[in-house]
Amino acid sequence: MIATGKVLIVGAGPGAPDLMTLRALRAVEQAELLIWADSLVSPEIVALAPASCQRLRSGNLTLEQLVEAMVNGVRRGLRVVRLHDGDPCLYGALQEQIARLADAEIAVEVIPGISAYQATAAALNAELTIPGLVQTIVLSRASGRTGTPERESLERLAALGASLCLYLSARHVDEVEQVLLQHYPADTPVAVGYRVSWPDQRLELVPLQGLAAYSQAQGLERTTLYVVSPALAASGVARSKLYSPEHDHLFRPRATPPQTARP
Repeated sequence: MIATGKVLIVGAGPGAPDLMTLRALRAVEQAELLIWADSLVSPEIVALAPASCQRLRSGNLTLEQLVEAMVNGVRRGLRVVRLHDGDPCLYGALQEQIARLADAEIAVEVIPGISAYQATAAALNAELTIPGLVQTIVLSRASGRTGTPERESLERLAALGASLCLYLSARHVDEVEQVLLQHYPADTPVAVGYRVSWPDQRLELVPLQGLAAYSQAQGLERTTLYVVSPALAASGVARSKLYSPEHDHLFRPRATPPQTARP
């Protein structure tokens, strides 16, 4: 049973109800006040809350209104669940909510969720860290109205040549394509995921050169993720040392050669 007296900030995952964690599912099923981003969280997940649960859409609320609703719910003795899409720790305005709840002396528990980049890679049966090819995943976004620190500019991130997962960037796809072409080959595959794991999911692999044209032809502006990675074109020949017979480790020590019997 979820305790009262605190706010649970819960990651709903990418969209499909069966991609929620068990802990997140229990939280929603026991909620007495559910506050959710109505444009981003699947209605199927919201429907998992009890019929008696009070529901509040957060899409048209300010931060102050949102926090006031959570604080009032806790003080009324309700089990309050603040439901985020994906994982609350990624682009979820998490810290500012926690800070203001702390000012009101309200405790918080954060329940993680599967993020869209994970659901996208899984839907493609793809590994984003291929031995000898790419070992780093970067989660970021185009600068846009929110802005990014100069040290995290898209130019600097693209220079790594890593598996680059770009959230909240479809409105800036022309600029994104031009910057990335300075650092990735034109035929680098890009996974374009729209509402991945939702019933109306769209997921395609397109070459980097042509990414903007594809996005615009599809009318993509929101809930779109770009995964740019040489790993998406990996041949399957590469293998890790973990399962190599030539590589010993703690759980598979090197075999001791048989001793030659002395005459």
